[in-house]
Amino acid sequence: MSVQAKDPRRVGVFGGTFDPPHLGHLVVAVNVLHELKLDEVILMVANDPWQKQGTREISPAIDRLALVEAAVHGIPGLTAGSLELELGGPSYTADTLEHLHAREEHLELFTIVGADAANGLLTWHRHERVSELSTLVVVDRPGVESALPTPSTGCWHRVEIPHLEVSSSDLRDRVNDGRPLDFLVTSSVLAEIEARLMYRGQGATA
Repeated sequence: MSVQAKDPRRVGVFGGTFDPPHLGHLVVAVNVLHELKLDEVILMVANDPWQKQGTREISPAIDRLALVEAAVHGIPGLTAGSLELELGGPSYTADTLEHLHAREEHLELFTIVGADAANGLLTWHRHERVSELSTLVVVDRPGVESALPTPSTGCWHRVEIPHLEVSSSDLRDRVNDGRPLDFLVTSSVLAEIEARLMYRGQGATA
């Protein structure tokens, strides 16, 4: 009697600093989840985002993870990823994908990035390995003609998402200035920011 092969779990990996996570991040995650019929999208919190080293003060990874856990709580298919914190050191997508494959045998991975990040894919650490281990998912606004990855970067999909004028840097500045974050982050994320006294006294940020 033959044993039917198990279908691989389709998992999106949406990496970022998430300092803090906002509604734009959630819109990306749920739209990719739906469009590609994924089983799960992991919002993978960078332990040490090497591309931002020296550009500004980065909040402690454990605090950013708590914010992402609050952001995805109760949203079907979305989870917070702590793997890069467990690995320690600078966070590289290729390393993360390798460890995810090692942890779960039947897994099909999708690396979710914005168009700007996709255009800079060739500058990533071991970018060839990223293309080998996952399908690239490029998210962009409807009607925007962006320069998308070349065939040399491997298989990729484009997913259109609603454009929201919200950024983590603006949110940090709003907290520092005492302006409200209501309706820009979830109420649970706002509660965590206030409880942890985050983003106060930082001044203008990048």
